[in-house]
Amino acid sequence: MLSEKIKRLSPSMTIAISTLARELKEEGKDILSFSAGEPDFDTPEKIKWAAKEAIDQGFTKYTAVAGIPELLDAIAYKLEKDNGLKYDKKGILVSNGAKQSLFNLTQALLNEGDEVIIPAPYWVTYPELVKYAGAKPVIVHTDEKNSFKLTPEQLQAAITDKTKLLFLNSPSNPTGSVYTADELKALGDVLKGTDIIVASDEMYEKLLYDGTEFVSTASVSEDMYNRTVTINGLSKAVAMTGWRFGYLASANIELVSKMTALQSQSTSNICSIVQKAAIPALLGEVDEEIETMRQAFESRANEATALFNEIEGVSVLKPKGAFYLFVNIKDISNDSMKFSQELLKKYGVAVVPGIGFGSEGYFRFSFATNIVTIREGIRRIEKFVNTLR
Repeated sequence: MLSEKIKRLSPSMTIAISTLARELKEEGKDILSFSAGEPDFDTPEKIKWAAKEAIDQGFTKYTAVAGIPELLDAIAYKLEKDNGLKYDKKGILVSNGAKQSLFNLTQALLNEGDEVIIPAPYWVTYPELVKYAGAKPVIVHTDEKNSFKLTPEQLQAAITDKTKLLFLNSPSNPTGSVYTADELKALGDVLKGTDIIVASDEMYEKLLYDGTEFVSTASVSEDMYNRTVTINGLSKAVAMTGWRFGYLASANIELVSKMTALQSQSTSNICSIVQKAAIPALLGEVDEEIETMRQAFESRANEATALFNEIEGVSVLKPKGAFYLFVNIKDISNDSMKFSQELLKKYGVAVVPGIGFGSEGYFRFSFATNIVTIREGIRRIEKFVNTLR
């Protein structure tokens, strides 16, 4: 009865773990959840006021599918100011979160039999979208010694005449790794002379630590600019997860027009009120609030990294961005699913098993919550680990 496409699709492991943790908590159990990638901060007041004003002014009707003109202007302004990228408004599409942007891209671009290169660890959604489109995920396992970043040699070895798309995610979910300009240029050199499109997921660009500089993939060369679809949103850095605001931008106007047509037949425009609310964030009017959140995340990252590295048999690289730790438990367990399930059942701590990100022997720990909860969570994890040694 079900379509072959839907049979290929697996539910999100991060959402599944978060849902289970929430259900256990509702049952009265003492659960600490570090599974969801959701800031514990409230949305900045300027954004909320912009939404209220839109409601008061009756801005509650359909809009153009791609977004209202002043919103597209704001995105274009942000991309030029922050990333040095100039895009025609016809090359911008606003969607219900970056996840829909990625869905639109894979559906508009991929055919049965196409191959898509995905460096692992990867965000759980990437291979699922590729499979749903009928294409083949080509998983390239990166090395912790190289901060989990794809090398030019690995990229070259993975390319075939069927390769259509490459996913890059910087800062990375789940590892917090950030590509430098030179690293992106080196990957771009491998792609020269091919028709491979790059999907550059830059959702965490504002959340950087230790003075790390963010470099947008499309900015490193003209060739990379022409082949890159830049994907971003406001969920993480601006604490707008529930608002569902994402966007993509590309120099390929035809590709964007096809994605816009797809969206017109699925969800159409995103919420009109959210479009108005997003504008202050894109224009830089809440940068002070973003910096306050960034500093808090950096402080948490420093302490959580130190605490984990004090646990015998456990280690973690300090992240350069995002708000996750990708914790190495290979000396303790090579079954991250079993480890995570027992940790939740016995000690009330929810983390996401590394296998969900394509890398066994790890788990993802989100530090997007208060430091007291983080300390207690790591204390419980240490107690659990000590029972396994």
